Amino acid sequence: MTVGIGAIHCVLPEGSTPVAGLPEVDALRTEEREFVGTCGIDRVGVFPDAPTTDFAVQACQELGKATPLDPDVLIMVGARAPDVLLGSDSGRLQLDGGFDRAFAFTLDGLGCTGSSAAWALARDLLVADPGRQSVLIAHASRPTGVDRVRFPVTVIGDGAYAMTIVRGGSPALVAHRQESDGTFHDLFRVDYKQSPWYEWREECESPDRYRFELALHSRQRLGRMVETVLADAGITKADVAATLMQNVTASAYGFYQSLLGLPIHPVCQRQLAAYGHLGAMDVVLNLDRLLAGGDVGPGDHVLVLNNSPVAAWAATVWRI
Repeated sequence: MTVGIGAIHCVLPEGSTPVAGLPEVDALRTEEREFVGTCGIDRVGVFPDAPTTDFAVQACQELGKATPLDPDVLIMVGARAPDVLLGSDSGRLQLDGGFDRAFAFTLDGLGCTGSSAAWALARDLLVADPGRQSVLIAHASRPTGVDRVRFPVTVIGDGAYAMTIVRGGSPALVAHRQESDGTFHDLFRVDYKQSPWYEWREECESPDRYRFELALHSRQRLGRMVETVLADAGITKADVAATLMQNVTASAYGFYQSLLGLPIHPVCQRQLAAYGHLGAMDVVLNLDRLLAGGDVGPGDHVLVLNNSPVAAWAATVWRI
């Protein structure tokens, strides 16, 4: 028995905005403006103004038009900011999506790595209970406040996705490793209690700590995790047909290629340039585009890497 992907559906904005034309760019400091010009993001998609959960609902509804959906479990990967406090965004997604039979909850606190953790958890839930047949995962990515430039990390675009993990799905999830480090839990924060939402700003406690200390941790962790997850899958680097990762900046691809000795598939950079950083959606969009593009086929192995500034890392091997 294998567990893998049943279907993926991505929702992207109809229109996009040049990064150089974002309202906050004119107010940026010199270092921040240089970052915007060199990060490799040309444009970002912008959804109409609406609650973030609306777009996760849309992704689920549109996926349901293409394939029957009756999940046993509904995992909502947490947005950067919930639509409601004390309420339940995942409960609203369950209601509006019509998933009455599913147990719905939100997986949060992992940043971009949330989607990788969600598909691994979905696999484990199916393996643990033979009565379960499918898990639906959904997420919508939007900025926390009004600004999209997240110095020194990336520029944020909008997007949403829904995907199913099912018995007998393809590609099959054959190996997964994930780690986290609470040392960096407060590296980024938003002072949302003392100001209205339109004044929310993501604050980095130390750009140098992000660039150097966290980068060193990522180098050590992912280097070791890749070796381990490939061994778990019974393959070597030579057997990897394509390597994907999250889309943060163009320079990050070179960093990880040098670190791992594996080329990052160009589909990642194409999505980065066109849509910006989509948070936890990045790896799902890249995997979906890779599968649709014809560069991999039956029997090929795809390695998907993911990490986030809250210091969570994941490595997954899929077999087509």
